[in-house]
Amino acid sequence: MTTPSAPGLDYSTAGVPVRDDLRETHAAMLEYLRQPGSWFTGDERLALAAESRNALACPLCRQRKTSLSPEQPAGEHARVSDLPEALVEIAHRIRLDPQRLSREWFDRVRGAGLEEGPYVELVGVVTFTAGIDHFCRALGIPVFTLPEPAPGAPSHYRPEHTRGGTAWVSMLAPEDATGPEANLYDGEFVPNIARALSLVPDHVRLLQHESASHYVAMDAIQDPSVRRDLDRLQIELVAARVSAMNECFY
Repeated sequence: MTTPSAPGLDYSTAGVPVRDDLRETHAAMLEYLRQPGSWFTGDERLALAAESRNALACPLCRQRKTSLSPEQPAGEHARVSDLPEALVEIAHRIRLDPQRLSREWFDRVRGAGLEEGPYVELVGVVTFTAGIDHFCRALGIPVFTLPEPAPGAPSHYRPEHTRGGTAWVSMLAPEDATGPEANLYDGEFVPNIARALSLVPDHVRLLQHESASHYVAMDAIQDPSVRRDLDRLQIELVAARVSAMNECFY
């Protein structure tokens, strides 16, 4: 297999070999982030990615992280883009303090004019960036350089037959996935994390790609015999421990 490459991908200081499928996935993720999406341009998506990284060093975010209330103190975020303040706030909150997001906060976000489609796209961009960054952190290497944005306008595409009432945002159930989304989901088992991104179908496709290389394929999640170098019990032990340390409410 030929090892894929992309600008910004540097594993030279990792000290351990990095599998080709992981390298290919990382290249695909960076390429995806630079492209115009459903609601944001490539330049805006990379700005959201950069802001999510910047949240880690934002003084306001650090103060709020240790505060009893995630809303306090008031102030302005340190920023590295010209995105609207509302988008910077959301990107920083999702990246640094997702444990304390609430329905009340989400309703305020919606009330301020951010529709659920753009919100889902923003969530995906921030979390995909975090996933890449945490991989680099685990290997002790610098985070990958973000690429240059690709030209073009967002598609404003929203799949048909999405339904609300289950989560904060509308989702596309597997039985309703038709037309361009007929083959959106891998297999019969579709975890909620995939459904939650379905207002932006390409997010789901990338998530499934990422899961197959970093974890297990989504259609194999319910199969306890699936393994990598670790067996499935070991994989889930690590996953559960990391989730607990991150205060994941799941």
